[in-house]
Amino acid sequence: MSLAGPPLPRQLHNDEKISPTKLAGVQYVIVLVLAVLVAGLWRLQVLGSDNWKVLAEANRIKKVPVLAPRGKIFDREGRLLVDNYPSVTCYLLPEQLHDPNVDLPLIAKGLHLTVAQIQTILNRYKGAAKYQPIPLKQDVTPDEEAFIEAHRNELPELETHDEQRRLYPRDGFAAHLIGYVGEVSEAMLNNDSRYAFYSPGDVVGQSGVEQTYDALLRGTDGSRDILVNSHGKEVGLHGQEMAIPGKDLRLTIDLDIQRAAEKALDGKNGAIVAMDPHTGEILAMVSRPAFDPNQFAVRLTRSYWNEILNNPDHPLMNKAIQAQLAPGSTFKIIMSAAGLQENVAQDMHVVCNGGADFYGHYFKCDVHHGMVNIDNAIPYSCDTFYYTLANRLGIDTIARYANEFGLGQRTGVDLPEEALGTVPSTMWALKNFHRKWYAGETISVGIGQGAVTVTPIQMARAIGGIASGGVMHRPHLVFPDEVPADVFTSLSENHPGSGEKTVPLTAANWETITDGMAQTVQPGAFHTAAAARLDGIDFAGKTGTADVVGGRVKNSSDKRTIPNAWFVGVAPRRNPDIVVAVLWEHGYWGNNSARLAAQIVNAFVTKQRRLANNLRLAEAPKAAPAPDTTPTASNAAPHVPAAE
Repeated sequence: MSLAGPPLPRQLHNDEKISPTKLAGVQYVIVLVLAVLVAGLWRLQVLGSDNWKVLAEANRIKKVPVLAPRGKIFDREGRLLVDNYPSVTCYLLPEQLHDPNVDLPLIAKGLHLTVAQIQTILNRYKGAAKYQPIPLKQDVTPDEEAFIEAHRNELPELETHDEQRRLYPRDGFAAHLIGYVGEVSEAMLNNDSRYAFYSPGDVVGQSGVEQTYDALLRGTDGSRDILVNSHGKEVGLHGQEMAIPGKDLRLTIDLDIQRAAEKALDGKNGAIVAMDPHTGEILAMVSRPAFDPNQFAVRLTRSYWNEILNNPDHPLMNKAIQAQLAPGSTFKIIMSAAGLQENVAQDMHVVCNGGADFYGHYFKCDVHHGMVNIDNAIPYSCDTFYYTLANRLGIDTIARYANEFGLGQRTGVDLPEEALGTVPSTMWALKNFHRKWYAGETISVGIGQGAVTVTPIQMARAIGGIASGGVMHRPHLVFPDEVPADVFTSLSENHPGSGEKTVPLTAANWETITDGMAQTVQPGAFHTAAAARLDGIDFAGKTGTADVVGGRVKNSSDKRTIPNAWFVGVAPRRNPDIVVAVLWEHGYWGNNSARLAAQIVNAFVTKQRRLANNLRLAEAPKAAPAPDTTPTASNAAPHVPAAE
């Protein structure tokens, strides 16, 4: 019996062998894969070791920005005007925010905010990098800081930074000339090349010298590298880059003169500019009503913003450089210079019987002055004389001299958004209204009404220049030699103006004008500012009473119908050391503003005498009362007719 089983299938009898070629191919593939893996490991472990080390360090090092403190601001004698104070700001780290629905209500409660406010802030920084800290709240209180620390593990997205905040003078003191700071807006980042290198959250100057000299004041930010553990808690300092503080700024402002100007305009609306005509240095600048720049130094509240935005008296407007109003009779100094230089006014003798007819219209003068010539026309402020002079000169001659003395153009003062004003002419009428200029319109321009408008700083520069023999300097708030050359060049380009110039005046004409201005503040039957006389001080000037739109309404309780009171004064009368321009909105007669200017001139002269050890003090006039609305021989001012 055979024990052999059934025969095996053929394929089991003949084992198939892998060809040497295939075997070699598989081996090469395996070697190649291993080589690639080895090369990758070598690249990671050797070539990329430094890079991975940096990334690993980044996992435990947090970069914290250190904001540079802004430069301080001083007056001309080194007295501090604007300082900084230590503050704490709470930031949110977007990359650490895991569940907004849970975290945001808790954060809002602890920081005394609303969820909507936080969402608005987050939306503003939506396009920013995830690692960029977002400022949630400035000037964090001690209890809010304690809340952040107590919830460090629960809310790792919150952190606090120590910063320096602006501290401005109280009660809006010098607010318009100093300005304020605030976070750079999205519109500024998108539309203004000056902010091309800024980031959301950066603090920049928004107005005044804070804006003009922001590049000098802001400094360069630094940073600190903080060691943190796996929970984000700080455990040490790895390194730091020191912040470079901003440059301190010394203004031309004299704190004593500024105080006198602030006091003079207290409770009134308008502006005051005091300037040294020899150099163009601004000694004081006030605009009222004012605002509190400290409100802008931290996050501005909506209620305060609405309050100042809806104020009809425009507290944000720097009226010293932006109020464009009819100058009234202060313009008669420009008219006098034009008439004398053109050899028209010297031989003019006009009989004033309370007005005169021109082109079929009667133009009124409030007082019957009798015989008037150029010697008494300025102290009398006789409208009839200047109506006649304007008619003889013609509008284009008047415009030429007004432009020569810097009206209708910016002075170039180193402040943002200076206004131009308006000097009408035949070309002006054609360009703006596509019509001819009517001769009857010239009559009103002759007394500073009609279409002519000026700013207080323009009038200060023009009248100060005339009293200086026609020499006019560019007004400025910072000493040019303390500003780097490239910054000064940039300022000149960004603040164009008529600059330094001389308008030739003959010695005789110069003396006639300045003597007439001096007589204005001396006792006299028709002298318009006799009440502002300063004993022992060579004080000169010119009043102006400028009707507002709608004309002068007698016995009206609506202040909008009350004329604006102007005065521009100098001391001494020739080559003055100070010029003061005062605009008192709805102050009625110009002699009311003359009293305010006298207070400032008195403060200036008294200080100069004290510094020179000459203690002979001048007698200051009493504080200006409520506007005097009754014309008399001593305070009469012109009634202004509507232009034809």
